[in-house]
Amino acid sequence: MDSSRLNTRLLLIVSLIVATVALFSTPLSRVLLPLLPLSTWKPLTFVTQKYLSTHSSSNSMATNKPPVYFFSHGGPNVQYETDHPAYAVLQNIGREITTKVKPKAVVVFSAHWEANPNSVEVNYAEKTDLIYDFYGFPPEYYEAQYPNRGSPQLASKILDLLTKAGIKARGVKRGLDHGVWSGFHVAFHPEENPLNVPLVQVSLYSNQDADSHYRLGQAVASLRDENIVIIGAGMSVHNLRDLFVTRGDPRPLPYTVSFDEALKEAAESLPSERQARMREVTKRPDARQAHPRFDHLMPVYVAAGAAGEDVGKRTWTLHEGSMGWAQYRFGEVPAL
Repeated sequence: MDSSRLNTRLLLIVSLIVATVALFSTPLSRVLLPLLPLSTWKPLTFVTQKYLSTHSSSNSMATNKPPVYFFSHGGPNVQYETDHPAYAVLQNIGREITTKVKPKAVVVFSAHWEANPNSVEVNYAEKTDLIYDFYGFPPEYYEAQYPNRGSPQLASKILDLLTKAGIKARGVKRGLDHGVWSGFHVAFHPEENPLNVPLVQVSLYSNQDADSHYRLGQAVASLRDENIVIIGAGMSVHNLRDLFVTRGDPRPLPYTVSFDEALKEAAESLPSERQARMREVTKRPDARQAHPRFDHLMPVYVAAGAAGEDVGKRTWTLHEGSMGWAQYRFGEVPAL
């Protein structure tokens, strides 16, 4: 056998070995070096290292997307009731985001901003005031402050993504509602754990449709590739009427437990089944008891849609009267 045919055969063998090694992550040097003449080691080592470096890098990027979160944000009193169990939970989630996830920006969908039945809005203001969208609370609640900054550039990118997904959207200038700043004041306390990155709010639809909001999340999911965290802010159970009727009795009403647990099962289901199972949750007999309107429910559907193939996990919940406080994370926290 002449040298050229021998080299060709060796290269074919090496190619098979490279493919096998790359698949099963066996150290290349242990396999290749005994088979080849010394003169071929150097170029082959370079090629295989280049291949594995690229392969490893792409896998790393795929697994290092930031998680998607759903906050049960509570009312405007959440930032003042430091002894409420949800206070410490929101603090811990906020620290997880700032110290482990370390996002470049945050995009939030709040229960307190619904645009139109067939279109959404994106806040492109760089400086935003607060909206005190609540009534009957102590005067100091209407003096609360939450330092934040928006990003017209990120808002423009979101508008482009929505348009490409066939979603009607327009940019507006608007303040932050308490569905954002009340819970964020706990999770990202301005002095103890400041967010320090741009914050852009996107509206919900006003149609209360599960699939529309799931697709809304899917449309912006690629923002995660740029280390942008997506957060839905609402409540897993939210019935203000019954809160007033029961005068704040903390004993959970039956639908608070049944609906919250049904939502958990659907949100934690296989990603390939999740949209259909979450759709069915909105058709349950207790759905309109748990949510007379779906405004506080739809943000978790946006979060689930943005999660793509990442699995959801309910990290904590509390059944309190007619309120459910479930917190969700979709995807894994990046390893430090």
